[in-house]
Order: sequence, then C-alpha cells, then structure tokens
Amino acid sequence: MSFLTGEAIQTWMASPYALAILGLFSFSESAFFIIPPEVMVIPMGLAAPQLAWWYGIYISVLSVLGAAFGYWLGRVGGRPILQKLFKPEQIAAVQKLFQKYDTKAIFLAAFTPIPFKVFTLSAGVFDLNFRRFLLASIFGRGIRYMIIAGAIAIFGENIRWFLENQFDLVILIGTVAVIVGFIFYKLVLPALQERLLRNHLWNKITHFLRR
Repeated sequence: MSFLTGEAIQTWMASPYALAILGLFSFSESAFFIIPPEVMVIPMGLAAPQLAWWYGIYISVLSVLGAAFGYWLGRVGGRPILQKLFKPEQIAAVQKLFQKYDTKAIFLAAFTPIPFKVFTLSAGVFDLNFRRFLLASIFGRGIRYMIIAGAIAIFGENIRWFLENQFDLVILIGTVAVIVGFIFYKLVLPALQERLLRNHLWNKITHFLRR
C-alpha cells in the first residue's frame, strides 16, 4: 500500500492513534518530514466538523513546537545538516531572504506552501532571533491552519474540493498580491508622489479628493 493513498489515510484515521499520528505529522513536517498535516486534518475535520476548530488549534501548536525543534536542530547541526538535506542553491536563496527580510521570511514560509522545514532549520543555522522566529511561526502557522479549520467548520463537505485542490494556490496568489501591494505602497507610491509634486499635480489631486 502506497504511503499516501486514500486507503492509507483512511487507515490512519480509523486508528485509535489517529490524533497522535496527526500530531506527529504536524510536528515533524515543520522540522524534517515531507507529509503535511493537511492530508489528515481535512478529512478528519470533515468527518467531525464540530471538532474542526480544536483540530486547527492542535496542529498549530504541534507545528510551532516542530518549528522550534527544527530551529534547535539547525543550531546544533549547523550548515552541514542543511547541506545533507537541501541543494546549495536552496540554502543560498533562504540565506538571502533572511538577510533581507529576517523573520518576515519565516512568516511567509509558515503561511504559504513554501517548504517550512527549509526555513526552520536555516533559522537555527543562521542564528535568527529565536523569540521573533517563534512569534512569526505562531502567526504564520496559526493563521494558515485556523483558516482551514474555520472553512471546514462553516462550510463542511462543500469546501473539500477547494481545500484539497485550490487552497494553496489561492494562498500563494494572495500572498504575492499583498507583497506587490506593499512594494507599491513603500517604493512606487512615494516615487510617484515625488514626481507629481514636481509637476504640482499631487496637491491638485488631494484637493480634488477632499472636495
């Protein structure tokens, strides 16, 4: 039986240790494993929508604990552990993101489909501030998993196809849109204002809008 077939997932769900298996996936996926908790939490939540919020809290907590463990592994193992697990170009890309965005990169990785474990291990290796790292992980993972839990609790079975097929794509597109909007607000808009001020147009625009 393949490891990630529907049959395998149903077997795990029917197990008396289903909650422990879900917790194990949540914890390990943040540090070193490849199976995300969504493969179990979505069908488990749909099978018992009244428990969806609790499942969301549960996997958020375990995922953050896994992130802290990944950070510790990175601190202890150093760069050699990254070199064993990831390609040099991946390591270099993550290091540049940390240098430029610090723990904002952790939040994005925790919230989006970007492989989180690359960032948790790298955060320890590159010695990011642990408190900020933990806060970014809490917000990123918490928001992601509570959105899933809330969607299940509110919409039930009707939301299954979206969560299983389109959720990560929508999250990714939404995140890119927010980043583009932020860049526009911080970089493009001030430059545009400066150019308009030179032509005395900005004051005319703001005066017109206040009328």
